[in-house]
Amino acid sequence: MGYPIIFIVMALLAIKTAVAQATPEQNLEEMGIILPKLPDPTSNSYVNLVRSGNYVFVSGKGPLTHDSKYVTGKVNRDISLDEAKEAARLCAIHHIAILKQELGNLAGIKKVIKVSGFINSDPDFNDFPAVMDAFSNVFIAVFGEKGKHTRTAIGANSLPFNWVLEVEIVVEVTDSKRRMKEN
Repeated sequence: MGYPIIFIVMALLAIKTAVAQATPEQNLEEMGIILPKLPDPTSNSYVNLVRSGNYVFVSGKGPLTHDSKYVTGKVNRDISLDEAKEAARLCAIHHIAILKQELGNLAGIKKVIKVSGFINSDPDFNDFPAVMDAFSNVFIAVFGEKGKHTRTAIGANSLPFNWVLEVEIVVEVTDSKRRMKEN
C-alpha cells in the first residue's frame, strides 16, 4: 500500500529542516573535515583577523595542509587545475579554522559577505572562477545559504611563499556570545 502524498511531503520537509538546522560544526564532521592546527601570522605586522562591529575581516591566507605545509606553485605550469581546486578547498578549511579559533562557535556567523581570491598562475591560465568555485563550495556546504557570498577571482603573477592561491574574506557575525576582543 502506498503512502499518501501528504506524508511523503511532510517527511521530505522534516529531512530538509533537519539538514538546514545542522550546525556548521556538524556539517564539517559530516563532510569528514578536520580543522588544521593554525600557524601564527608570518609577520608581526598584521593579525589573522580584525572585528569591527559585527564584521570580521580575515587576512589573506594560503592553502594549508594538515601537516602544516602550504600548497605552492603556479597553476597551469607547476600544478593542474584539479590540484588548484584542491588547494582552494584547503584554503577554505584554513579560513574556517581561523574563524572557529577566534569566534569559538561557527554558528555565530550570520553571513559570509565577500571572498577575494588571488590565483598564482602562468600567463596563459584564465579559469580563475573554477579554482575559486572549490573555495566557495566549501563555505556553502558548511554554512548553507549563509555561506553564499560576493566574490572576486583574479590571477596573480606571484604570491607570498609561492602559494598557489591566497584568499581573504569578510563575514558578518551575530552580537551574541562575543568571544574575541573587538579591535
